[in-house]
Amino acid sequence: MERFRRAAAGALLTAAALAGAVGGAAASSGVPAPPSGERAQDLATRPALSAHATARAVAAWEEFRIHGSARNVGPGTPVTLQQKQGAHWVSLPATVRTARSGEYTLRVKLGMKGENALRIVGGGTVSPVVRTDVG
Repeated sequence: MERFRRAAAGALLTAAALAGAVGGAAASSGVPAPPSGERAQDLATRPALSAHATARAVAAWEEFRIHGSARNVGPGTPVTLQQKQGAHWVSLPATVRTARSGEYTLRVKLGMKGENALRIVGGGTVSPVVRTDVG
């Protein structure tokens, strides 16, 4: 039994050494390496949200819209607006479901004066930050 365990360990070490040599040859030949820890197919099917504000600056409690699209997220998925308050992201009472096409539009009114950092969350992903000045 011990002899079998040693032979198996030796075979694994040999396979690891050969894989390292082949990987090094592929890296030096200019062949792009796959992303670390993820397959390219996983990256293509990862959920993503976009977000765009219709106004860069608004008066306090003036309505504007945030619209965007959800990729690789099922239709009817709820997306929620979040606002950065201090060091924390706080969910605001503004939620809408994505359309069949993945598009969404939220009507927003903000009262917190100054530059507001906003983002959309839903479907297991987060959009890039959108900034709006409230005067």
